Amino acid sequence: MKFSIGHRLFASVLLAILAVAACAVFLLRQNVVASFGDYAAGIELDRLEELSTTLARRYRAGNGWGFIPDTDRQDWIATELARLQRLRESGATIATPVAPVAPAPPAPPAPPAPPLPPLPGPRVAHVPVVPDLPAPGPLPLARRVSLLDAQGAWLAGRRPGADAATVRRALEVDGRTVGYLAVTRDARPGDALAYAFLQQLTSSLWQIVALAVVLSALAAVLLARHFRSPIRQLAAGSRALSEGHFDLRLPAQRSDELGDLARHFNALAARLAGAEQARRQWVADTSHELRTPLAVLRAQLEALQDGVRSATPDTLDAMLRQVLALNKLIDELYALARADVGALECKPVALDLWALACAEARGCAERFAQAGLTLDLGPGPAAPQVMADPDRMRQVLANLFENSLRYTAPGGRVHLHAQDDGSRVQLHLDDSAPGVPDAALAHLGDRFYRVDASRSRAHGGAGLGLALCRRLVEAQGGTLAFAHAPLGGLRATITLPRAGDAA
Repeated sequence: MKFSIGHRLFASVLLAILAVAACAVFLLRQNVVASFGDYAAGIELDRLEELSTTLARRYRAGNGWGFIPDTDRQDWIATELARLQRLRESGATIATPVAPVAPAPPAPPAPPAPPLPPLPGPRVAHVPVVPDLPAPGPLPLARRVSLLDAQGAWLAGRRPGADAATVRRALEVDGRTVGYLAVTRDARPGDALAYAFLQQLTSSLWQIVALAVVLSALAAVLLARHFRSPIRQLAAGSRALSEGHFDLRLPAQRSDELGDLARHFNALAARLAGAEQARRQWVADTSHELRTPLAVLRAQLEALQDGVRSATPDTLDAMLRQVLALNKLIDELYALARADVGALECKPVALDLWALACAEARGCAERFAQAGLTLDLGPGPAAPQVMADPDRMRQVLANLFENSLRYTAPGGRVHLHAQDDGSRVQLHLDDSAPGVPDAALAHLGDRFYRVDASRSRAHGGAGLGLALCRRLVEAQGGTLAFAHAPLGGLRATITLPRAGDAA
């Protein structure tokens, strides 16, 4: 089953949003369960505001905590809450009882003290405390309240354990803290409230899921529209390239990866178009070069057959020259074809390149003299040993000397010299005028390229010699470059690694 990019984007965005929602609910659940007990204990302290006010009044009246009885301190807070509740239900004014000054022999109980004026400052709204209200935990609120002094020592109510989780609130009299009212957190009531809150939150999850689906669909549509158009253009362009339409170009105005891909596609299309043009030119040039000697041979054979010409030695020599030219062209094409597929045979050995070049130059000295050219041999390198195939290098040097012989004007010079830069040996062959235009230097190694086609053909060149030389040198790990010569003509530079470095 095929899934489009839009569907994949929708699924990806939906899963991402659902994952974020699930993580948020999980974290919310953990935080609520962990902190809801403290929150509930804080609310319970708010409900004990009346008790806090009464304790502060009695502390001011007695100038201390001496009003707390020495016996039944653990039940005293519950008793006090019950007393406040009864007074509230009867509608009577809450009075502050006076505690005995000190333990003494039995004496009549002291009359109740008159009610104290209210404390200055705004009253804090509170919720009446009912100590025996049903609670979800094992202990009611009245049994979980503790009274501590300013140093945190226990005074009355529940005696908190060392590991008990409590929430405190300071009791202040005249701006100073005189004690604390603490409520021990009961885990089970907090958890029950927390789970009740989460249960209510669960009903909203379906709405969150529906909203996530809608947002995912919207985001997927926008993203798919943003990406689908260039992807479709790339797909259509790829089909066009596979059908041979190499002139197609894609818009490349985007600044993202798709824009880079479109630019790479255009570069590939340009390379393919250039390769196709080179292939067509190759076929046309090859056909033309093969047809010329064949046409001459055919004409001469037909003349012999018709009796127009006789089979004289001159006629046979002319036919043999055409056959040799045709054979040379075929050999060069064959060598280039083998180089293209990496099947060109080279047997590199340690070779004295300078000695080989001088020997080839001396072998052509008579032909240079007949052409009216002066051959100079310059200094050689200090370390002339390279790794190369002697037969291939002779073929390269012969083609380069032949090129200088053909295209250097009479009365000119040909200068051969070499140098060693420490890791490579460079062999330079310079000739004099005429020179080569700047635009032609980069194409001298191309197949069938001629600076002047008519002049080259008049000299018998097919435009394959320099291309073959370059491929032969590259097959041996070197390079062949062309530049303007100081003598005014062309410089051909062969660069090969030294024998020790090549090994």
